[in-house]
Amino acid sequence: MQHTISPHGFDVQALFDALDERCRREHLSWAGAAREMWRLSADLNALRGSDHPMSATTITSMAQRGDTTCQHALIMLRWLERAPEEFIAEPRPDTTGFPLPETDPAHRLRWDLAALYTALNDARLARKASWDQAANRLYCTANQLTGLRTAKFATGMRLAMRICQGLGRPAVDFIHPADW
Repeated sequence: MQHTISPHGFDVQALFDALDERCRREHLSWAGAAREMWRLSADLNALRGSDHPMSATTITSMAQRGDTTCQHALIMLRWLERAPEEFIAEPRPDTTGFPLPETDPAHRLRWDLAALYTALNDARLARKASWDQAANRLYCTANQLTGLRTAKFATGMRLAMRICQGLGRPAVDFIHPADW
């Protein structure tokens, strides 16, 4: 039986709601929460200097947009200490129960988009599928998928998680602590 991939697998609103709940519990504004999230990588941030810090707008606009970048989502998930699959209503069973990698203030969790592309391409070739067929199955465009090979920064979190679920692999297979 082939697993059907929902176009709405990763629930961005549920992530926003979890962030909102923690902010209320800790009496934090969105700006305060963004500062707390950014401080998780304080040593790295001090070294990078020119890096763009997490902003309150990045957090609050995701609920309106219905998505966030996969890299921003990792900062938020790290702060919540929750795995991405916890925000999928019905994740594939073989993808659950894997926590985010441990990291320290000298690192930030990052998606390895090249590895995600390689795994996706290998699966596509094994199925003898075209990029258009893979894109149709993942509710995106072929360019979004092929662009992962050279992406420097991010793709949408919803797409990244649809790919992971389609591959039957936990997101942590493609996430690592990075010093940039």
